[in-house]
This record gives sequence, C-alpha cells and structure tokens, in this order.
Amino acid sequence: MRVEHPLESPAVATRHTGAGSAPSESHPLHLHPMHVHPVQHETVLVVDFGAQYAQLIARRVREAHVFSEIVPHTITAAAVKAKNPMAIVLSGGPKSVNVDGAPLLDPGIYALGVPILGICYGAQLIAKQLGGEVGRHEAGEYGRTEMTTLDGAARTSVLLKDLPESQTVWMSHFDAITKAPQGFRVTASTPSAPVAALEDRERAIYGVQFHPEVGHTDRGQDVLKAFLYDGAHCRPTWTRVSIIEEAVEKIRAQVGTGRVLCGLSGGVDSAVAAALVHKAIGDQLTCVFVDIGMMREGEAEQVEETFRRQFQIDLVHVKAADRFLEKLDDVSDPERKRKIIGETFIRIFEEVARELGDAKFLVQGTLYPDVVESGGTTGDSAVIKTHHNVGGLPDDMEMELVEPLRELFKDEVRAVGEELGLPEEIVWRQPFPGPGLAVRIIGTITPERLEILRRADAIVLEEIKRAGLYRELWQSFAVLPAVRSVGVMGDERTYAYPIIIRAVTSEDAMTADWARLPYELLDRMSSRLINEVPGVNRVAYDVTSKPPGTIEWE
Repeated sequence: MRVEHPLESPAVATRHTGAGSAPSESHPLHLHPMHVHPVQHETVLVVDFGAQYAQLIARRVREAHVFSEIVPHTITAAAVKAKNPMAIVLSGGPKSVNVDGAPLLDPGIYALGVPILGICYGAQLIAKQLGGEVGRHEAGEYGRTEMTTLDGAARTSVLLKDLPESQTVWMSHFDAITKAPQGFRVTASTPSAPVAALEDRERAIYGVQFHPEVGHTDRGQDVLKAFLYDGAHCRPTWTRVSIIEEAVEKIRAQVGTGRVLCGLSGGVDSAVAAALVHKAIGDQLTCVFVDIGMMREGEAEQVEETFRRQFQIDLVHVKAADRFLEKLDDVSDPERKRKIIGETFIRIFEEVARELGDAKFLVQGTLYPDVVESGGTTGDSAVIKTHHNVGGLPDDMEMELVEPLRELFKDEVRAVGEELGLPEEIVWRQPFPGPGLAVRIIGTITPERLEILRRADAIVLEEIKRAGLYRELWQSFAVLPAVRSVGVMGDERTYAYPIIIRAVTSEDAMTADWARLPYELLDRMSSRLINEVPGVNRVAYDVTSKPPGTIEWE
C-alpha cells in the first residue's frame, strides 16, 4: 500500500509496505555509533610500509580465502599479539632501508613465532633487522625480470616448491640483499638481486625481492598461497558463504530486536548491505531511499522498482531534492559538499526514524577502501577525501551505525551479492558516489547544471554499454566543470559548457588507470554530447591515472 509521511522538512516521502510494519509510537533518539566486536576468524596482518600495493596484497590474501587486515608499520609487538594473527606480510615501501628515518618493524614481532613474509622492502627489512646486509648492487631492477631458483629450491623450498626453475617476476628496487642473515637459505636470484628469495623454515620467516601480488609475476599467487597454506598453515575458510554467515551473526548481535533503517542509493554497496541485514533480521528492516535530486537519469524509478520486486520489505522513498539544493546553494568546496550532503542524509534518516517510532540503527554500505581513504582504521593514514559514509557523518548523529561491508573490498561485495541472489544489473553496476552528481559538478550546483550533467552522463553510459565495455571498466561517467568556453555552431558563436569524459580500469579503486577507449567510441560520444545536450559545445577525455589523480573529480 502507499501512505504519505509528513516529515519535519520540505521533503516528501512515500512508503511501500511489504512484510512487517513499523511501530507507530514516536520517541526521541539518543544513540551513537559503536564498534561491534568482530566474529573471530583466522587473520593475516598486512603491514603497510607506504607501498602503493599494500591494499593489493590484502586483496590477494583474501583471494586465497584467508582474511587480511591492513595495519600501520608503527604497530607494536604487543598489538600484534593481541590480534593473534596466523601470519604477517610486510609490504613494499618507497624508501631504502639504509636511509635515516626509514620505517622499521618492532623487533619484538620477529620473536612472537608468527610466520612472516616480507615483500620487496619487507624482505630487505627482514635481512637488515635479523643480521644480514642490504646494499646497492650493480644496477636496480624494474619491471619483468627472469628469476632462477637455486640449489633444488623448486623441489624443497616452501615458497617456490613445484614452480619452474626459471620464471618471470616483477621487480621494483635499487637496493638488494647482499648477504642473508644467519639461519636463512637463499632460494632464488636474478641478475641484479643475488638474494631474490630467502627463507628460515625453523622460524617461519620468508622474504621475496619481487612482487608476487601483481599480475605481471607469472606465479605470484602460487607463491602467496604457498606461504599462507604451507608456511603459516592458514585454512582457506574466508569464502562468500562464510562472509555472509559472519555478517548475519554480527548484525543479529548488534541490533537484537531493534528496528533498523537502511539507506538505499541504488548502488551495489547499499543493495548488498540491505540484503545482508534483511537476511539477518527480516521484518525489523525498513529501507529508505533518499532522492537527493542528484541521481543519474531514471535512477530513482529503477531503485524503487527493483527493491519492491526483489525484497518484499518496507520501503520509504523520500523526495528531498529541494532540501539538498537549498543546503548546497553557492557551495563550491568539495569537502563542504560531501559534509553537507552526509549531514543532510543523516538528518532525514533521523526524521524517518522518529516517524517510524523506534528505529535505532542505520545501515550503510561502507567498504574497506572507504575506511582506508578516509584516514584508515588506525588514524595514521592520510585523508585522501572524506567519503560520504565515513568521515562525512555528523559528530552528533543520533543513530547507531550498522556496517556489514566495512571489512570488504568491492569484488567481495559483488560475490556476496551474487550469493544472496541480487539481480545482475544491481550487482555489476559501476560504483556511484554517495553525494551523486554533486561531486561531478565542479563548482556550485544549479538545477541547470544538474540537468546538463544528468543527460550527458546517460549518453556516456549508453555508448559504453553499446561498445560492450561496461563490465570491463571500473567506472565511466561525465564531469561538468563550472566554466564555459567559446564555440561555433551553425556559423554562430556559442559560449557553453565542456563535458569531460572519465573512464578508468581498476581492481579495488585504491589505484586506477585511465581506460584506452577506442577513438571511434570517443568520437560517437563527443558527437552525441554536443548535438543532444543543450548547453554543451566541447568534449574532453581525462587521461589521468590514480595516483596522482583520484577517480572522481571531487
């Protein structure tokens, strides 16, 4: 059925009621975010020494079905012991281990008896801290390099057993281990790395100069699996089924019999979060879709139709475009945009909660990369940008957060979504920022600019799908800078907006490369954008990778 919700704002809400209904008694909320103690599972700690691939190492460990957690290099032996990991992986780093101020590992960690794998800088650190030597060799090595196993290591080494005696690996170093510490066996070398791999089986400490986590190393994942399974005796239990089971258990433990709201955005993250919570608590969940007026073309209708069909649950559709636009009037700073939108979201949710009566919890589709980019799980990482569902929330938020995806990467979220039976068009939808088109309009936001960008974005996506590239790209979209340029149409001068096309490839959004789209595709998009979108007279293509740029423009 359909009922109207007179909220304490200009927003308009419509509600579709499925199984279950919310109590009607209202009362004020005085709640706060809390951390729920996680379900215990075997964990591998990835120690981040500043390498760009620390997150990739963590993902590769999870692809081997073992849970991983990224921790800073400042972690102490006591903190490691408290986490009780099955293994530790030391990432690469940008510095030489021999320079002043180079990050080191607490020496007490080596004495814990936890199996350790050092990668690149991590391997050199092991050598230096345990009595070996690291110095400059004749030349550095960068890129693909042929590595040769030594002294029968292809038959007896823990890491290299059953691998070819000669194989291609990916190197990125200038320093090299010149002498292995006492008790270590050198198992491989390259022309400029006399110690390309080493191991101390008695202490279960291993090191590789190459990068097994990157795809350019032919058998890199096999090396990681050998360490995890044979060197550290981890069990491959981190699967989509186990993720769901653990998430359901944590959700039930946190919310009990409480009423829960879930903010739906139409993207895969919020959809999977909603499905997980619904699986855990059923009728206690009410989904709320806030139409901020900055959604993609046809998105509001698609979200409502999809979730009414897929979930027989309570759905509140809040139409709040005017409210958001009023708050964003004359705001151009991207961080202010994100914080305003985040706070307005929460206020609307709190109003819906009061209307429902006793909703105490708010579900969000926060992912692990969101947490890392917003300052990390430890507070030691730099803030790249405030994500809408992490740092963009107000300090005095009244509802308690439920974040069932907080420990997951995007590929894991998609796998969970498939396991839960979500439709393909939701599971494989390209990521869309919480603030919507607000962070794709550079400068102030106006209804006119929103309409131009919404139509332009639809054309970009239509052509990407038509070319069969949608699933191959991480994201593809249009950006509208708040500048105008001179053009000529029909022998007349124009002064209109440019559209910038952005398309990137990535595995987890921590790094990304600009997509090499065919010229013919770019030509079609340019022609359509200029001919079909009033107010546009120029098209450009963004060829910036991440780093140094970010995927979104704001």
